[in-house]
Amino acid sequence: MEYHLNLPASKEEIKKLKIRDVIYVTGNIFTARDEAHHMMLENDKIPFDPSKMALFHCGPLMKKENNKWQVVSAGPTTSSRMEIFEDKFLEKFGTNIIIGKGGMGERTEKALQIFTGVYTAYTGGAGALAADKVEEVPGVYWLEELGMPEAVWIFKVKEFGPLVVAIDSHGGSIYKELKK
Repeated sequence: MEYHLNLPASKEEIKKLKIRDVIYVTGNIFTARDEAHHMMLENDKIPFDPSKMALFHCGPLMKKENNKWQVVSAGPTTSSRMEIFEDKFLEKFGTNIIIGKGGMGERTEKALQIFTGVYTAYTGGAGALAADKVEEVPGVYWLEELGMPEAVWIFKVKEFGPLVVAIDSHGGSIYKELKK
């Protein structure tokens, strides 16, 4: 099935999704790699609401033009690096859509079931395609502390995808199936 979701996505919308479904999202997404995950988990207050956005495992290449940030390339980064704390992240922030590549492990799979979320795969090497779906960059956080690829970037996107549901909220995982 194919779904077009406006963010934030409701638990009911997430529960409908099954592995192999294709989704496109419209709304705000935020990037977070290893260091951004650490920064967010260690702070009680952060300046944006991750529960209303999708999480994109991405270290984008950005440029500033006419005082506005533009995305040059925004391909996914390897998600398995975030496995050590993604379950805690989902519990703390209530994010229900993760975008990345390469899959996640058992801890994240269980957290997606408990907190009603999905992990979606985006094609590696398609950073220019992803950049084309970004309409605006409403914010950037911790740029000076973390640097460009590790900073948290907020992207306003339209029809961002195709995203393949690789782990659903019901325990389905294309990665487990591939191992068999």
